[in-house]
Amino acid sequence: MRFSDARVCLPNLIAEEIDREEDARALSVLARWMTGFSPIVAVDGLDGVLLETTGCDHLFGGETAMAARLAERLTRTGYGHRIALASTPGAAQALARYAAAEGAPQILPPGAERAGLEDLPTQALRLSPEAATLLRRFGLTRIGQLYGIDRKALARRFQSRRAADAVCLRLDQALGLRAEPMVPLCPPPEYQARQPCPEPLTQGAGLEAGLQQLTQALCADLSDKGVGARHFVFSAFHSDGQVSEASAQAARPVRTPEHILRLFREKIGTINPGFGVDLLLLEARRTGPMDVGSRPLSGDLAGSAMDEIALSALADRINARLGDGTVSLIRCEARYAPDKAERRMPFTGELAPAAPAMPAGEAPRPVRMLDWPERVDVIAQVPDGPPLSFIWRRVMRRVVRSDGPERISPEWWTHLPDTDAKPAPLPRTRDYYRIEDAEGRRYWVFREGLYDDGRGQMPEWFVQGLFG
Repeated sequence: MRFSDARVCLPNLIAEEIDREEDARALSVLARWMTGFSPIVAVDGLDGVLLETTGCDHLFGGETAMAARLAERLTRTGYGHRIALASTPGAAQALARYAAAEGAPQILPPGAERAGLEDLPTQALRLSPEAATLLRRFGLTRIGQLYGIDRKALARRFQSRRAADAVCLRLDQALGLRAEPMVPLCPPPEYQARQPCPEPLTQGAGLEAGLQQLTQALCADLSDKGVGARHFVFSAFHSDGQVSEASAQAARPVRTPEHILRLFREKIGTINPGFGVDLLLLEARRTGPMDVGSRPLSGDLAGSAMDEIALSALADRINARLGDGTVSLIRCEARYAPDKAERRMPFTGELAPAAPAMPAGEAPRPVRMLDWPERVDVIAQVPDGPPLSFIWRRVMRRVVRSDGPERISPEWWTHLPDTDAKPAPLPRTRDYYRIEDAEGRRYWVFREGLYDDGRGQMPEWFVQGLFG
């Protein structure tokens, strides 16, 4: 009823603003917790959760025991609920919303959809408000009254064929005559292992023992299929309706229990059992084929000087301890600017290809490149002479030897302005010099810009790198 009418009936009515976003978040958390009963779970409207229980009920002793256990868990966590089980999503939704009572799950046997839905109101078919109102005007208030009506006659009663087809579609879906797709909250993993707990786990040792058993079972399944996984997720379903997770990443597909347990060793401590854990779940994601083969007896017999499998295992342990993405590789980029000629990327189990050898006659590059070129004050010969002395990091350095310049032009094609935007100034040409100071230290410096190049600014000097 309207809020004003309710306030007239109950003057002391306590009211609170509806927070739809918070309700949606809580419903999503509840749906995620229900994956402990079925891997395929979907959110149904604003206040419902839909589970695909096919093949899952036997884990709980049948549909009746499964529904009773779900009702008991929801009651314990403080959720009011109505539960119904049926062969079709439409029938289950109709029974849960219009027939089931609080705390009394209703189970409809397979093939009994027509008899089980005939006394329910037509609104139970999830019709639009306009279609439900029109059916009531025709005197069609129960689902059973739609069974004997000719489809063409029903279509003539609606103003549009689309509305009539929507009624027929919902009816056929509820009766199992047409398939109804279900979009799960998250796609079910291809490989998983679950461990129900007879008694809620309240100690970390129980979690570690459960993880060890799940890892053995999951790796056995992966070995049977000849695949490995690069992402593992360990989930603990708490008695209070919460779900705690810990994940581990691998650089390449693995299925060795010892290695997976070593990756979780640093992370399982973040899971607090709280009031108890009822179910443990281990999922394998990002699966793929593995490189299977015998390992050489010694390094002299190996085809490569690098054991990539052992290197990947080391990278996994470092990432598990210090955080994902800690181990990275540097790959060469075809760029003119030396400070942009490489790119850092996460290590994915494969080494970067070796950089091509520098052609003969090319100017050498420094052993150490600075993260950013550092500005220096230089006394140099003009217009194109090398530095005579420079101040870097507050220290005067006198140049005794120099070589250059090596001119590197800017990448003008990366600074093309938009047609409507004001043209931006192009980057300036750089002249690089290899110099040595009186202390024997060697530097790689460059002058950005040329004298009288029409840019309106004097050239500036920077240190780019250091030679060994």
